[in-house]
Amino acid sequence: MPLGTVRNLGMEVLNQEKITKIHEASLHLLTKSGMKVGGERSLKLFKDHGAKVDGDMVWITEKMLDEALKTVPKELNLYKRDGSPYLSINKTDHPVFYGTHADQLEILDPFTGQVRPFLRADNKMMCQLASYLENISFVLSVGMSADVRPEVQTQVTFLDTLRNFDKVINFSTNDVESLQQCIDMAAVAAGGLKNLQAKPFIFNYCEPIPPRTHPLESTEKLWISAENRIPVVYMPYSMMGGTAPMSMAASLAQGNAEFLFGLVLTQLVSPGAPIIYGHMPSILDMKTTVGSYGAYEFHLLIAAAADLADYYKIPFYGTGGCSDAKFLDEQGVAEITMELMSTALSKANLIHDVGVMDHCNSVAPETVVLANDIIEGMKVFARGVAVDEKSLALDLIEKVGPGGAYVTQPHTAKNFRQVFYSSLFSRKMKNPEHSEVRDSITATIKKAVEEHQVPTLDKSVLDELAVWEKKYI
Repeated sequence: MPLGTVRNLGMEVLNQEKITKIHEASLHLLTKSGMKVGGERSLKLFKDHGAKVDGDMVWITEKMLDEALKTVPKELNLYKRDGSPYLSINKTDHPVFYGTHADQLEILDPFTGQVRPFLRADNKMMCQLASYLENISFVLSVGMSADVRPEVQTQVTFLDTLRNFDKVINFSTNDVESLQQCIDMAAVAAGGLKNLQAKPFIFNYCEPIPPRTHPLESTEKLWISAENRIPVVYMPYSMMGGTAPMSMAASLAQGNAEFLFGLVLTQLVSPGAPIIYGHMPSILDMKTTVGSYGAYEFHLLIAAAADLADYYKIPFYGTGGCSDAKFLDEQGVAEITMELMSTALSKANLIHDVGVMDHCNSVAPETVVLANDIIEGMKVFARGVAVDEKSLALDLIEKVGPGGAYVTQPHTAKNFRQVFYSSLFSRKMKNPEHSEVRDSITATIKKAVEEHQVPTLDKSVLDELAVWEKKYI
C-alpha cells in the first residue's frame, strides 16, 4: 500500500485570518449573490430544504452549508481494482498521491517524438506505464480517442482502462447517461455495486462552469455519484480575467463557493456521500488567450485552495506535473519540477494531470516517467530533517574522532540507502559527452510496455465486459 509523499514539512499560503475572510466571501456569494442551477430535480431539492429558488437561481442558507459540512466524509479510502487497500487520505498526515491520463486529445509519441492524435491503442500503453511506475497511483479516463465514435468515447475508454489498469481509476464522462454506465461496468469488476461502494477503486470527475453556474450536466453528475455513493471531485476551472476576477483572493472565493455549492447538493441527495474538493484557479494569458497550466500563479493558488480544503477537513484534488510547453524541453522540465515541488509541500492529496503538455492538449509518456522520478526525490525533501538522540549520533562522532572517516563505519552501511539515487540522472565521476537521460526514459517506457504485465480480470468479468463493449463497437 503506497504511502504517497508524507510531509514532515510544508508551506502555508493562507493563514487562518485569510481563510476566514475567503470563507465569509464565499458564504456571501452562496447566500446573497446566488448560483445559477440547471436541472429541475436539483432545483426542487434545494427549495424543499429551505433554499430560496427563483427560476434557475438558487440562494442556499448558511445552515444548509453547516449541515453539509457535518455529514460529508472527512477521510477517503480508495482501493485497487482487486479490492485491496491502496490510497488512504486524511487530514492528519496530509499524504499526496499522483495520477496521469489514460487518454487525451493528442499524445507526444515517445518513440517518434511527434505529436499525433491519441488513438484507442494508446490507452493500453498509458495504463501499462502508470501501473509500472511506483509513484503514479491513478489514471484519469477522459474519453477522447480519435478513432472511437464521439458518442461512445467515454464508455469505450473506460472499458479499456478498466481492463488494462489495476490501480485507482479517476474518470470523467462526456454526457450524463454514460456516467451510470461507467459505474455499472465498474460494479461488474467489483462483483456488484455494494462491493464497489464498500471498496471503491473509481472516483468521478466533474465541473461547474465558472462564474457561479452549475448546468444540468454538472448537477446530474453530482446527483448520480451521490446516489451511487461513488466518490466525486467537483472542480471549478476558472481563469483570472476570463471566468474569474483578476484577483487571487476573489478567484479563490468564487471557486470555493462553487465547490461548496456542489458539496451541499451531494449531501442533500445522500448525506454522507463522499466528495473531494477540487479547484483549478488559473490565469487567462493575455498574450495568447490560453488558460495556462504552467503559470506560477496557478500553482500558488492550487496550494492556497488546498489550505481551504484543509480548513473544511475535506480531501483535496489538485493539478501538477504538467506544462504549457508542447515538448519536454527546458520550459517543460522547469514547470513540471516547480509544480511537483509545490504539491509536495502544500496540503494537496490527489494530484492529476501528471504528464499533460501544451496547456492540456496532449499527454507525454516521457514526461510521466520523468515526473515519477522527481516525485521520488520530493519524498525525501518533504520528509524533512529528523533531530533526536539517535539521528544526532554523538557516540559515533566521538568514536571516529577528529580527522577520521565514516565510510567504513557500520552506521554508514546501515543508513546510506536513505539517500535518494535517481533512476534517470547521473552523478558519474566522469560524465559522458552526451545526455543519457532521454535514453533512460525511453528504455523505461519500452520495459513497461514490453515486460510489465497488468493483472488480468477473471474470465467471467471479461466476458461480461465484452457484452458491454458490443453495445458501443
